Amino acid sequence: MSINNISLDIDYVRAQFPAFQDTLCKNWIFAENAGGSYVPNEVINRLSKFMISTKVQPYAEYPMSKIAGNEMDEATKLFAKMINAKKNEILIGGSTSVNLYVLSNALKNFIKKGDEIIVTNQDHEANISPWRRLEENGAVIKEWKFRNDTAELDIDDFKKILSDKTKIVAVTHCSNIVGSVNRLQEISKLSHEKNAFVIGDGVSYAPHGFPNVKELGVDFYTFSLYKTYGPHLGLLYGKEEILKLLPNQNHEFLNGNYPYTINPGGPNHEELVSLIGIYEYIINFYNHHFKDKDLDIRDKIEKINNLISKHEEEIANPILEYLSNRNDIKLIGKKYIKNKNRAPTISFISKQKTSKEISKILVKNYIATRNDNFYAWRCLKALGIDTEDGVVRISLTHYNSIKETEKIIKALQKI
Repeated sequence: MSINNISLDIDYVRAQFPAFQDTLCKNWIFAENAGGSYVPNEVINRLSKFMISTKVQPYAEYPMSKIAGNEMDEATKLFAKMINAKKNEILIGGSTSVNLYVLSNALKNFIKKGDEIIVTNQDHEANISPWRRLEENGAVIKEWKFRNDTAELDIDDFKKILSDKTKIVAVTHCSNIVGSVNRLQEISKLSHEKNAFVIGDGVSYAPHGFPNVKELGVDFYTFSLYKTYGPHLGLLYGKEEILKLLPNQNHEFLNGNYPYTINPGGPNHEELVSLIGIYEYIINFYNHHFKDKDLDIRDKIEKINNLISKHEEEIANPILEYLSNRNDIKLIGKKYIKNKNRAPTISFISKQKTSKEISKILVKNYIATRNDNFYAWRCLKALGIDTEDGVVRISLTHYNSIKETEKIIKALQKI
């Protein structure tokens, strides 16, 4: 059966997330998923079981400790498979911001005076400031500016600033304000022709479909696990051949034991193990919608990604269409989602009201969202938007429904 003939079972999906049956949450439309998602039963169960039975120092011989260590290793192995990486190519840290600062500190040893680093003004600050700080090491920072009329990053503009001196290119896979999906595969190819490292920020992309990092061709890739239905952790992928070259920033006895050498300290044990629950949710999701059980995990994820993408188009496009047709509203980014060209992360401002006023109206109508700069203050500044008042952002994901879309539009009509 073609994917076009399969629809996401929204009732099944929402039943997997206890928040939607919770007394505090159940009457609200949760539309702030770009800031962090709710978690499914499987994640909660894994976390709870670990805390009850195996909350001990891992890797000893007694059963509770042995199980704890085995499950920590299993979580890392499963997530590596999900993004098509090797187990020793991923690091789980406290957050994306922490992971990128740790990575920049390791990569600064490769930077000589006059070397160039390219950052964008479309990114979340987590993937800008760690690289900008390398200016202290003599790096020359070049900014890849988006086109102000479209808020899009243009590849031709990138080619103009890419040079033989470029050592690092840090770019978002998907903007948390504009919502557009950037051509990371092409950016990687162009950068590698100049022998530059590419750091892809997938924080706003991964919640809408786990990426294939080998296919993207990036050297490093990062995203927030608390935005992909898990606990407050961040994942950092790095190519093995590069990780081997990075200095040890951990305990001396771990020298050579990458990727642990990058991060001073280890992951949160119980939250790491709860990542197995994300894998279990994904597999259960697949088994509910598809019959072919013999595919490998990446093939299953591709099918899931396509199904989720189709659903997200259906729930986001009516809102995009409504906002783009209002003369008093300025919608940021593309007006329509097609073939995964943008995420269902919808940012806008009003020409008549502050973003704070609009946010209050939405909250009064039981729509959980907010106004902010969402750490993308350089993006807002370039767009001429007050970075304090910010934009209103309605960010959806696959557990949002078309009924919620209709209610959001009715609430917007009150503005």
